[in-house]
Parts: sequence; structure tokens; C-alpha cells
Amino acid sequence: MDISEILVTLGGISLAALVLWYFFFSTRQTVSAVSAAGGLQEVDITVKGGYAPDVIEVERGKPVQLRFYRDEENSCSEELLIPDFRIRRDLPAFKTTLVELLPQQAGRFSFTCGMGMLRGTLVVK
Repeated sequence: MDISEILVTLGGISLAALVLWYFFFSTRQTVSAVSAAGGLQEVDITVKGGYAPDVIEVERGKPVQLRFYRDEENSCSEELLIPDFRIRRDLPAFKTTLVELLPQQAGRFSFTCGMGMLRGTLVVK
């Protein structure tokens, strides 16, 4: 094994470690919903290569309005799925889509793009 093969192998191992860290160990941006008039909990979410914020905390038993602004044309992000609430929405590019739900149970509920590559979590307390 010559030096170039060693460097390529070390580079590959480093990149694999970086990908594992990013998907499993990096910190996530957590936001608590803001209560508006009438007790409606509101959160603005930007969709651009992922969801920002990607962890959203809300209170159980109060209505929630998630406002998804899709700031890209990437085909992966054109659909939103929240399976535990039986929600499926198309997200048009450069527009805001409102998603309203009423969480009745505490827990962690995932939301994803149609391909399952972009992921977020709704934490109901």
C-alpha cells in the first residue's frame, strides 16, 4: 500500500465519521411554540435542505399552527408528512403552507419529506 492509497483510505474514513456525526450526534435547533391569541401555538419553519427549526416543542391539548416556508425548489422538500397526525401536504416553492393540528397525547412525533430524507420532530409536553 503506497502513500496515496493510505491518504484516500484515511479520507474516506474521515468523511464517513463526519456523516455519522452529522446525522446522529450533532445538536439540533429546538424551538418552543409561541402562544398567540386564543391559545393557538405558532411556529415558523423554513424548509431549505432540511427543517429549521427541526425540533419543535408544543403543549398538549392546545391547537398548533406550523407555518412551513419552502425556500427552495429541491424536489425532495416538496411534500410534508406527519404520519402520527395523518397529515400530508404539498409545499409549493417560495410560499408558506399552514399546517394545523391538535396534539392530544404527549410524546415525540416525527415529520419528514416525502422521501424521508429531511426529518424533524414535534415534541408534545
